Amino acid sequence: MSIPNVFNKRNRVLLKELTKTDFKLRYQGSVLGYLWALLRPLMMFAILYIVFAKLLKIGNDIPHYPVYLLTGTTMWSFFTECTSQGIQAIVSRGDLIRKICFPKYIVVVSATLTAVINMLINLGVIIIFALLNGVTPSLSWLLVPFSLLEIYLLSLGIAFLLGAINVKYRDITSIWDVLIQALFYAVPIIYPISMVADTSIIFAKIILLNPITQAIQDIRYNLITQETVTTWSFVNSPFVKILPIVAVVIILILAALYFRKKSKFFAEDI
Repeated sequence: MSIPNVFNKRNRVLLKELTKTDFKLRYQGSVLGYLWALLRPLMMFAILYIVFAKLLKIGNDIPHYPVYLLTGTTMWSFFTECTSQGIQAIVSRGDLIRKICFPKYIVVVSATLTAVINMLINLGVIIIFALLNGVTPSLSWLLVPFSLLEIYLLSLGIAFLLGAINVKYRDITSIWDVLIQALFYAVPIIYPISMVADTSIIFAKIILLNPITQAIQDIRYNLITQETVTTWSFVNSPFVKILPIVAVVIILILAALYFRKKSKFFAEDI
């Protein structure tokens, strides 16, 4: 997968067309169509807010908690959609892969880019909601795209790795669905990390070293309130602080290499 091969005009055009097709097909046949890109995370947010904020009174000590929760659920939806669609991409495009010779990574990237489009739409909603909730815009908002990029690169790495395995072992999709449900409760989407720290400082640090937790907390810190606990403020060692970013880079590189190696046999295995 050389640099010229990745970025040549033919590949860019194919990537663009596949992304457009994936985005259209996802909402084809539904009554509300593209509105589901907004409604899905908003409905999830509404349910969680009613149960955990109103009934269980979680988050009362967090400034702008509704925006805090909406941001967490939206970023989590971005991660789950990106990985789930990416993992299934090669298998779902099996007919195309058997008929046409082209770099197979394009199929995975196009599937994940549809999740990026949905996330950008929802990010606009978050910003509007934040302003209505009294959040003051600041220069720190300019740092949010870097955290979004981190989530995307991690998702892409997982999609490359598990998507390649899924071609031969279709159980991967079901296993990932179960893991993603368990991981949801291991990431402070609903609850503040301070609740964990009150019980165990070590366990709180372990949670903050999860790249997804680190990225979501950074987004909340830069976009909503600087009272948000982040990996950078909670972990003392400068070497340990960068572990989430290092992990993302390693996962992406190893996954891309594995995907490249296995892609030669996709047409035979599908």
